Amino acid sequence: MTQPVALIAEDEANLAHALRDALARTWPELRVAEIVGNGPAAIHAVDQHAPDVLFLDIRMPGLTGLQVAERLAGSAGGPGPLVVFVTAYNEYAVQAFEREAVDYLVKPVIDDRLAETVERLKKRLANAATPATTGSDELGRALDLIKRLAGGAGTAAASYLKFLRAGIGDTVRIVPVDEVTHLQAQDKYVSIYTPDGEQLIRISLKELADQLDPALFVQVHRSTIVNMRAVETADRDFTGRVLLTLRGVKDKVQVSRQYAHLFTRM
Repeated sequence: MTQPVALIAEDEANLAHALRDALARTWPELRVAEIVGNGPAAIHAVDQHAPDVLFLDIRMPGLTGLQVAERLAGSAGGPGPLVVFVTAYNEYAVQAFEREAVDYLVKPVIDDRLAETVERLKKRLANAATPATTGSDELGRALDLIKRLAGGAGTAAASYLKFLRAGIGDTVRIVPVDEVTHLQAQDKYVSIYTPDGEQLIRISLKELADQLDPALFVQVHRSTIVNMRAVETADRDFTGRVLLTLRGVKDKVQVSRQYAHLFTRM
């Protein structure tokens, strides 16, 4: 067959580059056509490059990896790429993936585990004439499994955080997630902003983001996530920067160029 082509969709640049380097070691024949950092860019890159394999982070800005996969599964434009989900699921979920023969990688990706996935991908690509090895059916089964692991399509929202616990000395303040306007990474902490002020919690921004509803809490900068319900306006200044005005917040929040497309006219 011709040289296989892959895309990597991962919003953390260091993890994306580490995966690319690991693929170069374990699958030298593979050409990584592009690395993208958000859901809409992943869909565009699939249309542009028609890859054989898509390494797809489940949580990404713009569209989640699951939303990207759903669109690919529903596409009538051909069989589509083989999708390898990059997950942060626990061991129970990983065992379920294995029982369903779904390809997955758990962060951080290690070479031995990647080599197993590569071998499965090579076999499926070599036997691409068999309908069961490519196309939307397999991807659809994978999506059904992930939704079951998340509690089912109708109850997935129940798994997202409803409250945050912020420590102030010997006191713990309970902050309803709905009141949060935005979150910013501060070294090993995350600052939680509400109209009442700022609180600190000891957790990484990425870890916290994985527990928030991605339909509401959207990353707009490498160190900032905003609650879309709190966004009143998005303004572009004379330098081209996009600045957000949040309800009850004095200072504007800057949007990095990577995420500016989220605030263009529909």
